[in-house]
Amino acid sequence: MNAPTAFPTLHLNDGREMPQLGFGTYKIENDDATDVVAMALEEGFRLIDTASIYGNEQGVGKALSGKHGLFLTTKIWNDDQGYDETKAAFHQSLARLGRDEVDLLLMHWPCPDKGKFVETWKAMTELRDDGRVKSIGVSNFNADHLQTLIDESGVVPAVNQVELHPTFQQKELRAFHKEHNIITQSWYPLGSGEAMSHPVIQDIAKELDADPGAVVLRWHMQSGCSPIPKASSREHMAANRGAMQVFLNRDHMARIDALDSADGRKGPDPKTFCG
Repeated sequence: MNAPTAFPTLHLNDGREMPQLGFGTYKIENDDATDVVAMALEEGFRLIDTASIYGNEQGVGKALSGKHGLFLTTKIWNDDQGYDETKAAFHQSLARLGRDEVDLLLMHWPCPDKGKFVETWKAMTELRDDGRVKSIGVSNFNADHLQTLIDESGVVPAVNQVELHPTFQQKELRAFHKEHNIITQSWYPLGSGEAMSHPVIQDIAKELDADPGAVVLRWHMQSGCSPIPKASSREHMAANRGAMQVFLNRDHMARIDALDSADGRKGPDPKTFCG
């Protein structure tokens, strides 16, 4: 096996750096997580994304045990929002992960109807200040949710992890992120696999003699985003890693940019979801 290419990094607004291309663990069972994440590390991935609701923190933690130079993200689930609840949930995550700290802690959804995301954020800010979390951010937040957090706390999230893929590009939200120096992290970066079969992606992949998934991930990266694709096989991990051997010219980027669709969302709507 060839030595994995070093992954590029992005600069966070708190002065830290984060690998741009990550590895997502959504829907990976806890019993499988240790082997799958260990394989991802062998393939060069250094950003590992999990969450309490995924039910695999223990397995992920085992894979990372004794390893250095990694970037670990976990998340506060909706049922755990609230000042005291957030701190308790975070320490439970640490126990499952078998770690003293994490690199990035995200609030999983805003749950605006609960009215607790500001106090949850304040608890996360204190966890960061205490040194148990190195960076804090959010997931699935709209611009109005972000503005409320900033106005109420004065603390700008380092990252907002949102659904983003060629047919749902979140351009207005990304413009807000750019204005406030927030990194856009992409979940469902391959559109749950559908993007790879799109004729435009297929054509570009043929032109470049590249894997279609690598083309999509490279589009994310050249757009300044941080994609976190999931893969269960070494073949798919290697294909995703191949994004670093692809370069898209202006025409390629414009053709993919043109795939954006107003009704392209595949997951829940952050305005209403609080599962």
